[in-house]
Amino acid sequence: MPVIRIEMYEGRTVEQKRACAAAVTQALIETCGGNPQAVHVIFQDVAKHDWATGGRLAIDPKPE
Repeated sequence: MPVIRIEMYEGRTVEQKRACAAAVTQALIETCGGNPQAVHVIFQDVAKHDWATGGRLAIDPKPE
């Protein structure tokens, strides 16, 4: 039972997540084989103020 976790900034629509889940599932089946019904895709929406890279929050202005 493959489990694929996708963490990304919040704001995607249900339709976008539906299309992403279908595409990711298809890619896994094409490369690894298996049954699509056994693939689980879990989306974790993260607010930009809860995501930091290089010690800076995603909402912070980029340094010049």
